[in-house]
Amino acid sequence: MATTERIADVRLAVTERPTTALFGAFVVLLALDLVFKLLGFELTAGGASLLGGSLRFGRLITLVWNGLVVGLGIGLAGIGLSMTYSILSFANFAHGDYITSGAFAGWAVAWLVAGFGSGALDGNVLFLATVGFGSGGPSAGELSVNVLQTPFAIFSGLVVAILATVAVSLLLDRLVFEPMRDQSGIALLIASIGVALALRYVVVFVFGARNRGLTAGGAKLILAGVEGKLALATQRSTIIRAQGGDVPADAFYTELPVLDFGGYSAELLTVTSVELTLVVTSLALMYGLHVTLQRTKLGKAMRAMADNEDLARVTGIPTERVVRATWIIGGGLAGASGYLIALERGTLAFNLGWLLLLLIFAAVILGGIGSIYGAIVGGILIGLTNSVSLVWIPSSFSTAAAFAIMIVVLVIRPAGLYGGVTTA
Repeated sequence: MATTERIADVRLAVTERPTTALFGAFVVLLALDLVFKLLGFELTAGGASLLGGSLRFGRLITLVWNGLVVGLGIGLAGIGLSMTYSILSFANFAHGDYITSGAFAGWAVAWLVAGFGSGALDGNVLFLATVGFGSGGPSAGELSVNVLQTPFAIFSGLVVAILATVAVSLLLDRLVFEPMRDQSGIALLIASIGVALALRYVVVFVFGARNRGLTAGGAKLILAGVEGKLALATQRSTIIRAQGGDVPADAFYTELPVLDFGGYSAELLTVTSVELTLVVTSLALMYGLHVTLQRTKLGKAMRAMADNEDLARVTGIPTERVVRATWIIGGGLAGASGYLIALERGTLAFNLGWLLLLLIFAAVILGGIGSIYGAIVGGILIGLTNSVSLVWIPSSFSTAAAFAIMIVVLVIRPAGLYGGVTTA
C-alpha cells in the first residue's frame, strides 16, 4: 500500500511540475554517465556510445577544484553587486570596472614593493607603478613576484586593492549616485553604465590597454597515489622517484595515513600557491562578512534597510551610514576579488571586470538577486558547472553550459535559489 501511494505521489509531482521532473531526470542521467566513465564502462548501440566511456578520477578532482577556485572568485565579486541591489535597489553595471580598478591599484603597489625588495626600483618607479606600461623595465620573473617569495608584496597589494576600490566607490557615489538617490532604478542603471565606461578608459589612460603578465609562478603541491599510498609532494619528479624508493633528501614528500589502494600510482590533483591563496582569502572574507551581518549592529541595520527602507528610517536607523557601509563593503570585496582573480590567472588587462561581469550577474541571479549567500552559492555553482561540464562538452561551450544551468534553475525557481532573502 505504501509503495502504491509513493508511486501515485511521484506521478502527481511529475504531472504538476514536468519541467522539474525533466531536469531531475537529466541530472540523474549525467550522474549515471559520470559513474560509468569513472568505472571505465561504456554502453553502446549500433556503434554509437550512449553512456559512459573513460575518465580518470584525478581529472575529475582537478575539474572540481578548478571550478571551486573560479566559483569562489566569482562569488566574492558578486557579493558587492548583490548588496548594491538589495540596499540601493539598482543593478550596478560599473561593478565590473570597480573590480578592474582594484586589481590595477593593488598590483601597482605589489610591483613597487617587489621592486624595492629586489633592488629594481631605481629608475623604474613609473614602470612598476603602471604594472609594466611601457618598455625597458623589469619583468615579473625578474621581480620574482609570487606568493612564497614576495609574500609582503602580495599582501600589500591586496590591502591597497581593497582600500583603493573603497575610495573609488565612495567617490563615485558622492559624484553620481547620491544626487540620483531618488531616481528610478532604470536611471541609476543607465548612469552606472556611463560610470563603467568612464572608469574603464581612465584605467586604459593610466595603465595602457596591453595585457600583461603579473607573477613569476610559484610552488605547487601535488596529491598523488604512489604504489597504493596517497602522498603529497612539491615536484612530479619526486613522485616518480618515490615509486622506486629513491626520494631526494631535499625534496618535500610525505605519505598520508590512509588505506592502501594496491598498486595504484597516478597524479590526482595539483594545487598551486596562488589557487590556495585565492581560496583561503575568499573564504576568510566571506566568513568575516557573515559575522558582520549576523552579529553586529551594522549588519542588523543593513538587513533592516534591505527589508524595508522606509520602516528602517522611521525606527531611527541612519540610512545614509548604511549606504556608505554598503559601498565600503561591496567595493572592498570587489577590489579583493579582482586582485585575487588576477593573481590566480597570472595576467591582467583593462577589461578584466567587464569580461567577468556577465558571469557575476549570472551567479547573483542564480542565487537570488539581493541575497549575499545566494551570490556566494551561485558563484560556486557557476564555477563548478563551467569546469565540470568539460567532461561532456568542448571548452568553447563551457560558459554556455553555466548559463544554461542558470536558465534551468530560474525556470524551476524564478526567484533564484535564495529568492526572497535579501542581504542575508
